Amino acid sequence: MFTTHATFTQSVGRFMHKVYAWMFTGLGVTAVTSYFMLSYPALLMYLLSSKIIFYTLIGAQLGLVMYLSAFINSMSYRAATFAFLAYSLLVGITLSPIFLVYTMSSITLTCASTACMFGAMAIYGYYTDSDLTRLGNLLFMGLLGIIIAGFANWFFASSVLDFAISVLGVLLFTALTAYDVQKIKLLAYQIMYSDEDNHVEMSDKIALFGALQLYLDFINLFLHLLRLMGNKRK
Repeated sequence: MFTTHATFTQSVGRFMHKVYAWMFTGLGVTAVTSYFMLSYPALLMYLLSSKIIFYTLIGAQLGLVMYLSAFINSMSYRAATFAFLAYSLLVGITLSPIFLVYTMSSITLTCASTACMFGAMAIYGYYTDSDLTRLGNLLFMGLLGIIIAGFANWFFASSVLDFAISVLGVLLFTALTAYDVQKIKLLAYQIMYSDEDNHVEMSDKIALFGALQLYLDFINLFLHLLRLMGNKRK
């Protein structure tokens, strides 16, 4: 029994490595895409000058996330991979304007800070004996509250509310990182103990979806930190 449990533990470890590999691949695609956009100012300015194109890209991002969330079990691994990489590329395009707003040094510092915070909470979520799943409803309500507050602030344009949203966003996505890591780890155990015929493909698809969740945690944590720490260009 001990040997069997140890074998499953090693399998879960390999599964988590796959999750992180895909997450960093997505972040890499986003970073390269943003750099590419920055290298072509005319293309970037065209994007910023057309609200229709910009909001179409935002809508495509939301559509891809919803598509992956709803159909990850039924779609092929190749289709899931394409959707994840396409989403990462679209995020890179829509995030590229931050290089025009914030200094490169503050973006670099914020990225490093995000990586440290994300790494610390990912380690905590993986190794803690505390049951973080009970926080699920609370975290979901917090996320919903931030989204609603963000929409409201489009009309009020309050600097105080914007600061509060950023602080709460940092706290929320820090907690979500630990929560999601533990949730993915528990899901990995369920997959490893299952005896379904498509065990390998299902494992690969769930790893990809887990990578998407952690990718979203990292990106949102970075953006909220940037709003707090970033130095804007003069």
